[in-house]
Amino acid sequence: MNLRQILSNSLNVLMMLFGVFMSYKAWGLYTNCESPLVVVLSESMEPAFARGDILFLSNPKKPIDIGEICVFKIPGRDIPIVHRVIDRHDSSKADSQFLLTKGDNNNVDDRGLYQELYTNRGKMWIEPKDIVGRVQGFLPYVGMFTIFMTDYPMLKYALLGAVGLLVFLYE
Repeated sequence: MNLRQILSNSLNVLMMLFGVFMSYKAWGLYTNCESPLVVVLSESMEPAFARGDILFLSNPKKPIDIGEICVFKIPGRDIPIVHRVIDRHDSSKADSQFLLTKGDNNNVDDRGLYQELYTNRGKMWIEPKDIVGRVQGFLPYVGMFTIFMTDYPMLKYALLGAVGLLVFLYE
């Protein structure tokens, strides 16, 4: 294999990755959601969603209703949480909402999660600004691949190495 062929294969792979990235970002713009795909990482939403399910999100501008399943981020935590809205208080000032969530498989609501960090002490509700997106659909267990890659980093490196070898050895 000559240098020209290696460069050509590398360019093809980069163009494919760039296309996938651009499609993901365009989908995010279409759904008004910074992250239109999320993988469920725990069993807190069983039986609705199992660990490893991929959720499709959107973020419409309409008010959030009780019973909707939302993905939200708590300030100071990196990992988003997927739970159902169980209570809602509408405030007349500034047309704001205050939401209380709970995992279907949990015994208590999420107020303990909201206050977990010192900076969030006294926080009893989340607001629509904390919502990443609302669940519109899902693919069961397809996200287990990403969970395995996170749990077993050596598997990730081995897979990347194998793909790299295939790219450069493919004629």
